[in-house]
Amino acid sequence: MVVLLAFSRVVGKARVSQCALVDSYPILHKYLHPGDLIIGAIVSHSFFTTSPKDFKRQPPGILSEKSVLMPQNYQHILALAFGIKEINENPQILPNLTLGFYIYDSYMNPRLTYRAALQHISPRNRFLPNYKCDIQDNIQAVLEDIHSDNSPLILDLLSIYKIPQLLYGPAPVMKDNTQVPSFFNMGPNETHQYLGILQLLLHFNWKWIGLFTVIGENLEWFVQRMFPVFSQHGICFAFMYSQSNVEGNNYMTEYMKRFSELYEEMMESTANVILFKGQARTMMIFRGLIGFMEIKYPMPKPKGKVWIVTAHVELKTYKKELNWDVQIFHGMITVAIHSNELQGFQQFFKSRKPSSAEGDGFLKDFWLYTFHCAFPNSVLGDGNWVNCTGNETLMDFEMSMTGPSYSIYNAIYAVAYALQAMHSLIVRAKMQGERKKFQNHQPWQLHHFLRRVSFNNSAGDQISFDHNGELIAGLDVINWVTFPNQSFVRVKVGKTHPQVLSEQALQIDEESMVWHPRFNQVQPLSLCSENCNPGYRMKEKEGKPFCCHDCSLCPEGTISDHQDMPDCSQCSVGHFPNKNKNYCIPKIVTFLSYQEPLGAGFLLVAMTLSLITVLVLGIFIKHHNTPIVKANNRHLTYTLLNSLLLCFLCALLFIGKPEKVMCLLRQTAFGIIFSIAVSSVLAKTITVIVAFMATKPGSQMRKWVGERLSVSIVVSCSCIQVVICIIWLVNSPPFPNVDMHSMMEEVVLECNDASPAMFYCVLGYMGLLACVSFQVAFFARKLPDSFNEAKFITFSMLIFCTVWLSFVPAYLSIKGKYVVAVEIFSILASSTGLLGCIFFPKCYIIAFRSELNKREQLIRKNQ
Repeated sequence: MVVLLAFSRVVGKARVSQCALVDSYPILHKYLHPGDLIIGAIVSHSFFTTSPKDFKRQPPGILSEKSVLMPQNYQHILALAFGIKEINENPQILPNLTLGFYIYDSYMNPRLTYRAALQHISPRNRFLPNYKCDIQDNIQAVLEDIHSDNSPLILDLLSIYKIPQLLYGPAPVMKDNTQVPSFFNMGPNETHQYLGILQLLLHFNWKWIGLFTVIGENLEWFVQRMFPVFSQHGICFAFMYSQSNVEGNNYMTEYMKRFSELYEEMMESTANVILFKGQARTMMIFRGLIGFMEIKYPMPKPKGKVWIVTAHVELKTYKKELNWDVQIFHGMITVAIHSNELQGFQQFFKSRKPSSAEGDGFLKDFWLYTFHCAFPNSVLGDGNWVNCTGNETLMDFEMSMTGPSYSIYNAIYAVAYALQAMHSLIVRAKMQGERKKFQNHQPWQLHHFLRRVSFNNSAGDQISFDHNGELIAGLDVINWVTFPNQSFVRVKVGKTHPQVLSEQALQIDEESMVWHPRFNQVQPLSLCSENCNPGYRMKEKEGKPFCCHDCSLCPEGTISDHQDMPDCSQCSVGHFPNKNKNYCIPKIVTFLSYQEPLGAGFLLVAMTLSLITVLVLGIFIKHHNTPIVKANNRHLTYTLLNSLLLCFLCALLFIGKPEKVMCLLRQTAFGIIFSIAVSSVLAKTITVIVAFMATKPGSQMRKWVGERLSVSIVVSCSCIQVVICIIWLVNSPPFPNVDMHSMMEEVVLECNDASPAMFYCVLGYMGLLACVSFQVAFFARKLPDSFNEAKFITFSMLIFCTVWLSFVPAYLSIKGKYVVAVEIFSILASSTGLLGCIFFPKCYIIAFRSELNKREQLIRKNQ
């Protein structure tokens, strides 16, 4: 339908016209309502074009431009008439001016369509294109639906004159408004419609869909412009079918066979959501094809699908004889042009009567096919129909405001307000003496006022255009509910703003949604593969679309906390995955404390061994004059016992929360104290050897016998370790550290050695002393004494070396607080070995075998 608005000069209340009324083409005009400002309309294919007799000669379901009945389109005309009526009755809009309109039906005929457009650049009711006989009825704006195949004829013609064109039908997609600067879109363009559909798909998590259209719809634009956008948001297509045309002698049979195959594939597809691309006419063709196949071909029972259609695809009520099933579309969803119910419109609709609607040439046609009755002398209708009384009621006819009708209503008001603004400017200019500037205004001057128009309509919606001339408005989400008697209702369940792709842009009432019976009123799923639950990641199937995948368990140490995650992710620092790998748990801060059993156990053992060492030291001090204590340097014995006592107490530095001082002392104290202990053992062994060699006649070793040698050995060996520790503390001192990564479930508080090389130098030097002591003691184990201490030293050094050799691999293989536990165990075990092997035999003799604690018993003479 194309509506043209014209502006005429008014003198008082009288209309000035120099053109006579000439009805040069009576078949065109259907509705005439003249006024000071004229709106013309070209209605393309609103209802029907042939009589029922001609229609019956067509094969059932075969559609042509001569066999269609869509009485719902009558609402578009009434929306225009209702808006004009309100404006004329409102003294605040266009005062002293009357708005009128012309409507023409072109019957989808290119010649009549073009002639109807030319009629509106002709004088009133005279076919003289581009001729103006007076200053009345100058075209100011055009309201049109550019869906029909003949629309380019109108667009090209009116664009020459730069006449503002307000489009209430599907708007063309343009990069900017410079391509067709006269366009003003009253509805969303195709891009915005598909973005609204994309929001709907994402909301319901429908990632596996199909796309279908019939003849006349081009998929190329969708593939080029929208397919990448859908793919970018995780939507992939199970199929993209377009029913192509077929030529040949048996074209109809081949056509229906091909469509039957496509339809069966769609119904058998695992995609439960099908996006139908097209317009009202393509939906009409699709329904007709299905109806025809049900008669001619064996059809499988249709499976329930969720049909999603664009704004201009609607279910229509057709002629009664067209018993086209609508049940397969039960639960269909439309992303439709926003609409609101207009106060008083339904009463206006119901008040239409054939007897009182003067000049309305469409009303009788609408009445005839709505109530299946005939008017006297009518060429339309069925001979078996009863006569129309004109008093039938429209109670059963759907009267809720549709998107196109609402757009027409808003467009009329937009033009009225723009004309009012322009007329006010003209009046002010005349008052200021600028008559010449505005007396012959041109249609293109209205662009300025239309672009700046902004008002609230009677339904409370704000009407204004953006910089591209597109109406700033969202879309309605419509849910279609069908009934067995082929009727249906539209239920508005939500709205969306397609220009913003976010969760907030879509508002939908899911509880009000109605689905196909196949889904048992449960939200349908449409996925190529089952959802991957949290804890799993998607793994693509080779040779399949990207949304077809297997589910793979997340690798160790990673999680996925949402469904269908493409990859698993690491937990943040200080957290670790739970058992199911679907969320992160805060790590426990841990260190070897005195409160836990392991730390308390080590404390108890260390204190016990320390007390034993003190006891042994006390025994030796008490019996310091006995031969067994005096043997092998009494002062070395005291030094060794004191160093062992410190070794046991040194273990306590490794228990408790790491502090700065503790970390500085821990390894260095351990290294120096143990070096003193091992040096003392080495000195004891060397003293035994020197003493034995000094007993030989003429031996030069007598001068080394005494405390000087043992002190020199202990001091020199210990000083080397002290120097190593000082270098360590100066260059890379140990420090308290928080280890986030070593343990999966724990944050370990530890002392970082800072320089592992220095730690191994300390440990290596201590091991070197132990090895030397072991070798010296091993060679001295067979010296001829009744109490040969070298044997016990050999065994103690064997235990010491075994413990610390085992420590190295254990230290490198374990993590967390157990590293400290291993070192404490090694300290206690090696110290206990020295204490037990060296001092237990002497304590036994002192306590229980005092008869052996005599000088003559300790010296074994050579045989």
